[in-house]
Amino acid sequence: MDAYDEGSKARHLPDGPDSSLPEGPASAGSTPDSTPCADQESTDQESTDQESVGEESTGQESVPQHHDSQAPTAQAPGPQVSGPEAPADPPVPIPAPTGIASLPLRSQIVAALALAVVAVVACVHLGMVFLHVAPSNTVTKQHGRAIDDWIYPEFEQNWKLFAPNPLQQNIDVQVRAQVRGADGGITETGWYDLSALDGAAIDGNLLPSHTQQNELRRAWDFYIGTHDNDNHPVGLRGDLSQRYLRRIVLLRLDREGAGGKGAVVESVQVRSRTTNVPPPKWSEEQVSDTPVLRELPWWTVPEEDVTDARTEASAG
Repeated sequence: MDAYDEGSKARHLPDGPDSSLPEGPASAGSTPDSTPCADQESTDQESTDQESVGEESTGQESVPQHHDSQAPTAQAPGPQVSGPEAPADPPVPIPAPTGIASLPLRSQIVAALALAVVAVVACVHLGMVFLHVAPSNTVTKQHGRAIDDWIYPEFEQNWKLFAPNPLQQNIDVQVRAQVRGADGGITETGWYDLSALDGAAIDGNLLPSHTQQNELRRAWDFYIGTHDNDNHPVGLRGDLSQRYLRRIVLLRLDREGAGGKGAVVESVQVRSRTTNVPPPKWSEEQVSDTPVLRELPWWTVPEEDVTDARTEASAG
């Protein structure tokens, strides 16, 4: 019993001849000391030594592989840097504010108020100048003193925006003639309203001619601008304006067949009939509705004017 107390690995041999090991076939190279327990222990030792040597030879491969089984973690977007740490991109410079935005808050408020005042004053000034140069109207009649106080004397204007009295008067140019008939007798026609004839030709016409719109009106304006109130010519163009107006009215009379077939115009007389355009209902302005007539003297028609008028009428 003392031999078993020394440890579980102590070898126990029999004390007597009956205690010899059983005989059996022994493998080649085996020694009398080999036992199944010893063989198992040596095999375990060799496998442990081989695992240790394998781990030392692989180096980093001995790191536990359980990290590969973990789910990949989200990474922040950006360039992947491998090896030595790469330098970061330089920050983009923010442009410095300019103009009013670069001023402090109080200065910005003051500047905005100043710009608003300048804009209001500019609008008021433009409105006052417009009313000053515009024709007389309801606003200028009610606030004429305020407009004059603003304009004079620094901003005085010596011109007018429209001339003169636009759309406030209707001027009709009319003509009558003394004609010699085929029997040699002289008769006087009635008044032909040439302006009314032009207006009737323009109404409903999408493309009225320049002649219908402007010829008669400009001829009358040309005459008025070169003659005084007594119908005396003023300047060198007075006689030219008279001949120009006479030829136009003669052409219109021939077109209308004044005096009948075969009649010859001997002389013509032109007059204007001016009426005021009535003001709107909301206006307090009072104007006369009585027409004003201006009759010119009788003009003898030269023979060449009659021939030219007939030629133009037949060509038209």
